[in-house]
Amino acid sequence: MLTMDKIHDIRFRFFVKGENISQIADALHLDWKTVQKYVDMADFNKPAPKPASEQRFCPKLDPYKQTIDKWLEEDKQAPRKQRHTAKRVFNRLRKESPGFNCSYRTVASYYAVKHEELFNGAKGGFLPLEHRPGEAQVDFGTADFYENGTRLTGKYLEVSFPYSNKGYLQLFYGENMECLLEGLDAIFRHIGVVPDELWFDNTKTIITKVIRGGGRETTERFDRFREHYIFQAVFMNPGEGHEKGNVENKVGYQRRNFLVPMPHFLALSDFNRQLLDMCEEDANREHYRRNETIEELFAEDLKHCHPLPEIEFDLSGKGNATTNNWGKFYLNKGMHEYSVSPKYANTVVKLKLTSSLVIVMDENYREIVRHRRLYGDTKKQSMDWLPYLRQLSIRPRALKYSGIYDMMPPAMKQFLEGCSNTETGKVLKVLAELTDRTGFDSALSTVNQALCYGASDADSLKNLYRRIYADVPELPPMPLNSEIPDVGQMTTNLIAYDTFLKKGGAANA
Repeated sequence: MLTMDKIHDIRFRFFVKGENISQIADALHLDWKTVQKYVDMADFNKPAPKPASEQRFCPKLDPYKQTIDKWLEEDKQAPRKQRHTAKRVFNRLRKESPGFNCSYRTVASYYAVKHEELFNGAKGGFLPLEHRPGEAQVDFGTADFYENGTRLTGKYLEVSFPYSNKGYLQLFYGENMECLLEGLDAIFRHIGVVPDELWFDNTKTIITKVIRGGGRETTERFDRFREHYIFQAVFMNPGEGHEKGNVENKVGYQRRNFLVPMPHFLALSDFNRQLLDMCEEDANREHYRRNETIEELFAEDLKHCHPLPEIEFDLSGKGNATTNNWGKFYLNKGMHEYSVSPKYANTVVKLKLTSSLVIVMDENYREIVRHRRLYGDTKKQSMDWLPYLRQLSIRPRALKYSGIYDMMPPAMKQFLEGCSNTETGKVLKVLAELTDRTGFDSALSTVNQALCYGASDADSLKNLYRRIYADVPELPPMPLNSEIPDVGQMTTNLIAYDTFLKKGGAANA
């Protein structure tokens, strides 16, 4: 199996440079069947075997690799004829490193790989003199919005087409690989095609290393997405964002026109569909330089794009997490805490990450719980109480020894302290049922009401919940017979009732 860089080279030569199978096979010293295989490849979901890491390459040399790397890095500042050769590296290690016992062949093998990486990296990222149809530029902007009454600060992905000046945006809670891939996929599917070329910043979401001479090392997920959709990625020179000025301007234009005033909506997914419609309406205006509308020029952009892939690409991220004693784990360098369940304390769980969700699964990929994904550089917590309450309702005696008790809100702890030993399990089961119906906040509100009434049993919680949250229709006033006296006009001597009872044949005792 070839590396992703080699696969990209094959497909670049075939789809962009127009070389045929035989030419590529001869140039890269590959069998023509291998070249044909990767030209025809349409599904890049399944990870290909990765090349051995540097830590496993020449393992005997591990104690000295950092020293070799330092010497070669320093060579970048030296004249070409005064740089280390493999032989010079070998001789210095023998002289300056006590206990060195590696062969020259081992040193030369590592030197060749590292020297190629530092001094002969593939060059890329160029700037055409004018914008061609089918070229698109990509960037993120920042905007505030209200979702279901809550104010949030998010990021929006902008994709613009400089030739026609048409642009599209999709709003997200933050900026990461899932946001990028989901946004690009949504825009590609909306327009029905994929641009031949996309320009990007040197964002850490995509770039792992900027190589001297213009090359880039990109993440494997981005490599697979790029090959799956068959587009060329062009990266700007570091600090030169003006090189893709069209999308920079479009970020500001669409913020001012589509996101002012701050939008209010119930669901982000619905608003993103509205944004695409707004972009279509905006394209009916005249181009700023030409005597045509943006939409008319965009038709030429579409002619230079290519069809969507037939096989869908899995846009979600995958990973593992180890839970702590309380069945929780952390993401984003420990800033964001997510709950799982006490049942899964001190275990490894599977994660599926989207732009908006963190889905936690067991070792058999069965879903345990899902959280709204947290964003930002401050400490945050997402706590789903339902798995904890269910587990504790089965073993109520373990409540105060599980660590979960200390995490409970004060009102809930106060209520549970007033319950008898036999009632605690029933109360926890009711709290789990209420949380499952309308969320933990409603269960906690019911507990607060119960404390006001001095209640301390499960039946009281159920009745109070029905009173607060159940949809009980209000009955109209019951009509009274004209012979029944008005209570408000009754006198204390009850003469009216005596009269009424005699009419009904009852004898007054």
